[in-house]
Amino acid sequence: MSKISLGQKALHFPLTKIIIGLIVCLAIIRIGQPLVEKFLELTSISNDWAKLVRGVVVAILAIVSYSYLFKRYEKREITEFSKNNLLRNITIGIALGVVLQALTILVIYLKGGYSIISVNPVLFIVPPLAMAFTSAIVEEILLRGIVFRITEEKLGSYVALVISAVLFGAMHYANPNSSLTAAIGLAIQAGLLLAAAYIYTRNLWFPIALHFAWNFTQSAIFGANVSGNTLSKTLITSKIEGAVWFTGGEFGPEGSIQATVFCLVPTIILLVLSHKEGKIIEPYWKKNNEPLIE
Repeated sequence: MSKISLGQKALHFPLTKIIIGLIVCLAIIRIGQPLVEKFLELTSISNDWAKLVRGVVVAILAIVSYSYLFKRYEKREITEFSKNNLLRNITIGIALGVVLQALTILVIYLKGGYSIISVNPVLFIVPPLAMAFTSAIVEEILLRGIVFRITEEKLGSYVALVISAVLFGAMHYANPNSSLTAAIGLAIQAGLLLAAAYIYTRNLWFPIALHFAWNFTQSAIFGANVSGNTLSKTLITSKIEGAVWFTGGEFGPEGSIQATVFCLVPTIILLVLSHKEGKIIEPYWKKNNEPLIE
C-alpha cells in the first residue's frame, strides 16, 4: 500500500480545503459579477430587474463553482445539492423561515412597536427578492457548504456548529448599525439554526430555503431592516419603534431577544432529531479511540 505524500496530506488538510474552497468560489463570483453588470448595461432592463438577474447569475456561479471544485477535489458526488426530497426541503425551509420571522414581528406588534405606513406596488418586492435570493445561496455555500461541512468532518458536528456560528456572527458584526449584542444574537439564532438544518438533512437546500425566507419576509413583506441594511423598496413601508431588546433597533428584528429565542427552539429540535437518527458526526479524537470490532 503506497504512502500518502506530505504534499497530498497538506492539500487535503481541512484548513487547506476551506481556504481553497473559499478562494475559488469567491474568485469566480468576483469575476462573473462585473461581467454580468457590463452585459446588463447594454440592455434596456430596469435597475430592479437587473439586480435580480445579476443575483440569479451570481447564485448559479456559486453553485456551479462549488459543485465542480469539490467533485474533483474530494472525488465524490455532491450530495449537498441532491434532488432527493428537494421540494420537501425547500417547502419546509421556506415555511419555517416565514413563521419564525412572523412571530418575531408579532412580538413587536403586540408591544405597540410595529405599524404599517403604506402598502406599495407588488413589483417593489423585486429588490429584496434579489437580495434574499443571492445572500441565502452564497452565504450557505460558503459557511455551511465549505466552512461547516469540512470542519465537521474533522472536529465533529458540535465543535463545527460553534465555530461556524461564531464566524457567522463575526461577519455580521461589521454590518451597518451592528453591535456585539446583535452579532451574538445572530450567531445563536441563524448561525446555529442553519447549521442544524444542514446536519439534519445533509443537503444545502433546507438551510438555503430557510435563510431566504427569513430575509425575504423580514424585508420585502414586513419592511424591516435586514442585518443593519435598509432597502428603499419593499411591499410594505413600516415603522418600527421601541426598546432595542424587542425591536433590534436600527439593526433590524434579528437583533431582538425574541428572534433568538424563537430560532433556538427549532435548532434544539433539529439537533435532538439528528442525534436520534445518528446524523451527528463525532470528532476525530473520539473516532480514533473507538475499540476495533473483531
